[in-house]
Amino acid sequence: MTNSGFHVAVVGATGAVGTQMIKVLEARNFPIEKLTLLSSSRSAGKKIQYKGETIVVEEAKPESFEGVDIALFSAGGSISKQLAPEAVKRGAIVIDNTSAYRMDPEVPLVVPEVNAEDLNNHKGIIANPNCSTIQMVVALEPIRQKLGLNRVIVSTYQAVSGAGFQAVEELNRQTKDILEGKEVKPEILPVKADKKHYQIAFNAIPQIDLFQDNGFTFEEMKMINETKKIMHLPELKVSATCVRIPVATGHSESVYFEVEKENVDVAEIQNILASSPGVVLEDNPNEQIYPLATTAAGKEGVFVGRIRKDLDEDKGFHMWVVSDNLLKGAALNSVQIAESLIEQRIVSK
Repeated sequence: MTNSGFHVAVVGATGAVGTQMIKVLEARNFPIEKLTLLSSSRSAGKKIQYKGETIVVEEAKPESFEGVDIALFSAGGSISKQLAPEAVKRGAIVIDNTSAYRMDPEVPLVVPEVNAEDLNNHKGIIANPNCSTIQMVVALEPIRQKLGLNRVIVSTYQAVSGAGFQAVEELNRQTKDILEGKEVKPEILPVKADKKHYQIAFNAIPQIDLFQDNGFTFEEMKMINETKKIMHLPELKVSATCVRIPVATGHSESVYFEVEKENVDVAEIQNILASSPGVVLEDNPNEQIYPLATTAAGKEGVFVGRIRKDLDEDKGFHMWVVSDNLLKGAALNSVQIAESLIEQRIVSK
């Protein structure tokens, strides 16, 4: 592929995020000398194109990581728990896109626009945050830096692709069946392993992941705990409600936040966000300009609009945040972590 570069492995190469990882590596011309694509035994043998070459997907085993420099994992938490230590043992740096290591105090949880400096503390494994957390902290961090931050309340409107290829297929099938007057038989959403399944077509399901003892879902607790860890704000007040909606790609979020600084206006926040890395400001209500999932799909940015001051809380503001959950929310952020490792000379050839 190249005469100089890194040996990169993608674990879960045939899944929704793994497929995007491969596309992002190619689109960003990541310096790759060798690309190894790994999956379960069920998907091994499939062929994937990368820069005009055909690569055969192999079954992921401990010995698969011999000579690998950087391993991108997105094959489920159990696989990461099993194979990530094996990859590290063989000299690889693991960037894990599952929830397996996110809250491990020994593992950095990184969004490069927010806390790239945490990469210096890695011990072989780096965690990629939850997709809905990533886009929110990219928008909140520049505000925190300039204005302080006391409270965050977020409601998410999440695309079904966050639950994988099968969930997208279920949405498409249900939509078609309903329009044709057929009976709908939900099998996957909200959670395939849970007791009940509900129709997602023409519906909104207020459950993403399993419910915890405190009444919040695991997805909601991910957003709460990960935000505090990434931003190094353990005392930050954060609450989340996560909802699955019938959109294929692109998570949308209504974010309420309270700043510390007095006498802040909307223009000041707009100016901060307009010059922030990774943020695209789309905020002109007079022209009906605001972020949409349909226009964010396939794009790398975190789109922010509908910024307005709360009517009752002087330090409170609202904003609408949209991003492609498979790109910035997963694959792109993982590759950006790898790029940051190279830029900071944490990994080198």
